[in-house]
Amino acid sequence: MFTLIDEFPVNENGLMILARYIQNLRTYDVVSFVFLAFLSILNLLFYTRVAEWWILILLNIVVSGLIIYFAYRFSDLPANKPLRIIRDWYPVGMVIYVFQQIYYMVYPIRGRDYDELLIEIDYWMFGVNPTEWMAQFSHPVLTEFLQIVYATFYFLFLIAGYEMYRRKLYREFYYFILIVVYGFYLSYIGYFLVPAIGPRFTLHDFHTKNEDLPGLFLTDIIRELLNRGESIPPGVANPEDYVHRDVFPSGHTQLTLVLMYGVWLYRLHCRKIMYVIGVLMIFSTVYLWYHYVIDLIASVVFFAVTIATAPYIDRWWKGRVIRR
Repeated sequence: MFTLIDEFPVNENGLMILARYIQNLRTYDVVSFVFLAFLSILNLLFYTRVAEWWILILLNIVVSGLIIYFAYRFSDLPANKPLRIIRDWYPVGMVIYVFQQIYYMVYPIRGRDYDELLIEIDYWMFGVNPTEWMAQFSHPVLTEFLQIVYATFYFLFLIAGYEMYRRKLYREFYYFILIVVYGFYLSYIGYFLVPAIGPRFTLHDFHTKNEDLPGLFLTDIIRELLNRGESIPPGVANPEDYVHRDVFPSGHTQLTLVLMYGVWLYRLHCRKIMYVIGVLMIFSTVYLWYHYVIDLIASVVFFAVTIATAPYIDRWWKGRVIRR
């Protein structure tokens, strides 16, 4: 059980009630709460550009309330209880919910894409466009393998988190969730700063990708599922108008680095396979035409910021609460 440190005088009953509700918030709860508030403020500031602004704000208020409620009601339940599991694991759904929310915000707020700039930077660094240069080494077997690897992205975090949960490494699990959630949110800020759609739309023909970069059996199916996850309706003539602006930084790269750091930090049994898959994951982002190389470089910076600042955020919040 958590209790706040002398933050709320006894005679201030309203604040004491608030303290009881927030005393079980973990650091990743607070980070999620703050990021939802940030998005709500953006929606309010740019309400003339974001058509669904009031719906998004209302949803954020509801989700924020649920975070506080679940923390208050279910944090002290045994770890094998379904409601406690939901309370501990809800960030899996949060990162997806926020990802879908910013779809309605990034392009309406910014109003342009920066792919030309990213292409120019890549060309300046290498003298070629890396995805075009790598195409000469493509092979259906390699493409199939890397497309499958690319699609395992979210499952890798579940595997690592499950090992910690099964081994009852709860404190480690909570910090792992923090750096993952925090890393995702930082990457989303990058999408606002530099909106872009990626080389599969700009340097290559999205409509002929299955023919130009073919796989074997599962590649086309996986691509279609990923396209739908990025809000691209099947068969549209202008998919670039629908896709998420989620290129800079490469979330696959940044969060894969966070994952590799987490499994190394806690010496998880799955760490060796995670290292191998992680390297392949990062390589696949360029090979499969999802990202420019500058996106990967930016991801390293975002990863470094995540790992460097997360401990301070964690200590700050834990400084507000103590174990009783």
